[in-house]
Amino acid sequence: MLQALSKNSHWQGRRGPLVLVIMDGFGYGKYTEGDAVTDSKLYNFRELEASCPHARLKAHGTAVGLPSDDDMGNSEVGHNAIGCGRVFAQGAKLVSTSIQTGAIFQGAVWKKLTANVLAAPGRTLHFIGLFSDGNVHSHIDHLKAMLVRAKADGIKKARVHILLDGRDVGEQSALEYIDPFEQFLSGLSEGGCDYRIASGGGRQYITMDRYGADWSMVERGWHTHVLGEGRAFASAHEAVVAYRAENPVLIDQDMHEFVITDAGKPIGPIVDGDSVVYFNFRGDRGLEITAAFENDNFDHFDRGRRLVAEYAGMMEYDGDMHVPAQYLVSPPAIDRTVGEYLAATGVPMLAISETQKFGHVTYFFNGNRTGKFDEKLEDYVEITSDVLPFEQRPWMKTAEITDYVLKAIAGNEYRFIRLNFPNGDMVGHTGNYQAVVCGLEAMDIQLGRLKKAVEKAGGIMVLTADHGNSDDMFEHDKKTGAVSRKPDGSPRAKTSHSLNPVPCVLYDPECKGEYDTILAEGLGISSLAASCIELLGFMPPDDYDPSILRMKD
Repeated sequence: MLQALSKNSHWQGRRGPLVLVIMDGFGYGKYTEGDAVTDSKLYNFRELEASCPHARLKAHGTAVGLPSDDDMGNSEVGHNAIGCGRVFAQGAKLVSTSIQTGAIFQGAVWKKLTANVLAAPGRTLHFIGLFSDGNVHSHIDHLKAMLVRAKADGIKKARVHILLDGRDVGEQSALEYIDPFEQFLSGLSEGGCDYRIASGGGRQYITMDRYGADWSMVERGWHTHVLGEGRAFASAHEAVVAYRAENPVLIDQDMHEFVITDAGKPIGPIVDGDSVVYFNFRGDRGLEITAAFENDNFDHFDRGRRLVAEYAGMMEYDGDMHVPAQYLVSPPAIDRTVGEYLAATGVPMLAISETQKFGHVTYFFNGNRTGKFDEKLEDYVEITSDVLPFEQRPWMKTAEITDYVLKAIAGNEYRFIRLNFPNGDMVGHTGNYQAVVCGLEAMDIQLGRLKKAVEKAGGIMVLTADHGNSDDMFEHDKKTGAVSRKPDGSPRAKTSHSLNPVPCVLYDPECKGEYDTILAEGLGISSLAASCIELLGFMPPDDYDPSILRMKD
């Protein structure tokens, strides 16, 4: 158990709670066209921004532990940074380093997977994962490196089950990855090897569900990858071309399943005795498919048969539950988070969001830790998300989340409340501009309700985000900045996160001049941790990244 935080002798905080509002996917755009944040009528946010201390925070690249500043931030590393107050090397960087040093291939798990395949003739090494270089859930270079090593280790047969992206990369970019990859596999198949794509589909249609929101996605993935059931094609290229011919505006992430067949038979179903690598390094969308592979008592859908295979994830997706049982690269060891310190100090806390981001304000905010630090001091509330395309309900559950928080503020039960509004991110990923504007404006209505409640309670509200997304909804030419357009002249939608800074707006209606109204600039979102601790009247740990506040003596 950590030691309690020291009190600030100059300031004990406010009489009401501190409310940390994470507006997921809400940044300051670089371009005028395609910036739904600027385009939306955000009356409450703009009023707060204009009248309150505010700053812009970095939420991507090295500021959140990613390899370079060309890497967009994401909700997982963003909540890690906000919750732990320091920058840790994150999944992409850890995996890349492990591959570069060869450590991943010297590890016991890789050796076990390959030895299992080599132990009997006809066995196959399978790879399942997000098929792009978006570097949010996975990176295609990691997959290529493992395939090259597999051949060097004597593996004769490998199958790849690809989950099309269209979210962290261009919305219709699948063939930009599939075509050169097929050539890559063809080269590996020389010398008596057989390396091919076996199945696939869009990440939002098969396999990559999270938080138990839609297990039917995982069931479809299981039938596609494991049982070899689904619409048959001669190649992945053919599948993409066919689906697009039927629906020219189809985004890769929503593409239905496809199974590659030869002479009417699937070329790569996963069978007993095979080895499987789920090569995504991010955990939230890996837990459910992992459960389908690993759990004996599994009741979310009928698997058809209990597969007996050697399964491993790229990383450990849940450090407390130790899922998966086998993994290739260890995740960052994040300790001494804000939640743990506040629990040790006796601070009552509430964490709330809807299903899509519930794990972010709990598991990821707590440093990839499942469960509470103190059952008596913490309440975690999940509002069930609609199981519908987000563009059909762009307001999502902002009102329901706010309803609960208003009661919590009025009840004076908690000193620290953290919540996540998912609209800017989840609706932003759909590429539907009108829906994004609708979702942001719906969220803004709730900010107005929160403002009134915080003012009445004598609390503080901090508005921020974990990364950008809705601020950059169109594809732009990197050199000229011009909007990229489709043949019909309409803008080409961008469904991925942005590299833009995010806001930090500090609403403190009972401020008595304890800190400078000019907030520190040039900091990352990891500085929010020390800031929240200071706003609660405590001294942040010495090794936390600096607060945005300039406290007065």
